[in-house]
Amino acid sequence: MTRAGRSSPELGRLIAVLLPLGLLGGALGSEYLGGLVPCEMCWWQRYPHGVAIVLAGLAFTAPAEVQRSRILTLLAAAAIAVSGAIGVYHTGVELGVFEGLTTCATTAAGASNADLLKAIVNTPLVRCDQVQFAFLGISMAGWNAILSLGGAAAIAVLTLGRRRA
Repeated sequence: MTRAGRSSPELGRLIAVLLPLGLLGGALGSEYLGGLVPCEMCWWQRYPHGVAIVLAGLAFTAPAEVQRSRILTLLAAAAIAVSGAIGVYHTGVELGVFEGLTTCATTAAGASNADLLKAIVNTPLVRCDQVQFAFLGISMAGWNAILSLGGAAAIAVLTLGRRRA
């Protein structure tokens, strides 16, 4: 048991559900409350977090020390790490280290067929190589990379930690 009264696998499982919820919530909040428009690579980073939330949620259907729960928690950590790896690549594109997409993404959500052309013309062009927002000099993709890869490593360590007899 940890000082908080939770075992390491329980803490790993909890992080495995809360971390992607927080990161995905932050991304959605920045979009719908902050007015930022996600580029294509931003969307790519969101999908693994959704998968991680489902896998970590399923891990709560059994005690944390049970093998099924551990496996689901580790799969959630892997999904979180995938999002982090995409974040590393996206950050590299923003910094000019890697070549990004050759086309840019736009969002024309909610348009009817009659208004589709108008929606496409009026939809902002979002480039993956331009930072829309940075905190402490690190872009949102960079923060996703740092938090996702660090979190995935912590989840793995906690989940695979020593088992007591």
